[in-house]
Amino acid sequence: MSKEFAIGSKVRVVALPSYIKTAEPMPMLRPPDLIHVGEEGIVLDRRPGGYWGIRFANGSFLLDSEYIESVEDTSEPQATDNDEQNSISQE
Repeated sequence: MSKEFAIGSKVRVVALPSYIKTAEPMPMLRPPDLIHVGEEGIVLDRRPGGYWGIRFANGSFLLDSEYIESVEDTSEPQATDNDEQNSISQE
């Protein structure tokens, strides 16, 4: 029932958990203010327990799929609309 993301794809934070785990060999709990809602990161790997390793500007963290969404889902239709507008303008 959890969402799936491709390794290397961009994701966006949609909600913050009460704490976040670092994506280190020995994960540490950190306060959630190291990242913010709307921040984008790159999926590094899939971890046991439904967690995703994600690289953000402030470091790499483990987040459950309920806290993230794919960025590509929302950006692809906009690119298509822009392409259509550009081709109409050129005619």
